[in-house]
Amino acid sequence: MAKDEQAPAGQERTVEAQASEQTGQRQVRLRIDERTMGTSYANAFRANGTAEEVMLDFGLNLINPVPQEQGQGEIVFQVNERVILNYYSAKRLAITLGQIIRRHEEQFGELQLDVAKRRKGEA
Repeated sequence: MAKDEQAPAGQERTVEAQASEQTGQRQVRLRIDERTMGTSYANAFRANGTAEEVMLDFGLNLINPVPQEQGQGEIVFQVNERVILNYYSAKRLAITLGQIIRRHEEQFGELQLDVAKRRKGEA
């Protein structure tokens, strides 16, 4: 498959095909070492970029309530992790996330991003 070609609809590229494309057709063996891996939960993110890199901050949106007489409450974005990627890795991540979300929606239905439309009884 040429670099600019995409797999036919419904057909995912294999890990081997992706590795071959990324290494110039050289065979490589991928070994994953998870001994130092950590796990975090995030319900929010922030993205920024420079000419060379994409920065993704992951964290939690936390409600900071204030007494009614003091006015409006606020949401605090508590950043827990920052991941910095070059644009090639960021593009591979975007493609992979798109594929994962598409498969999820095919199995469970569309993910509605508008919170008001998610409420029961509203379409």
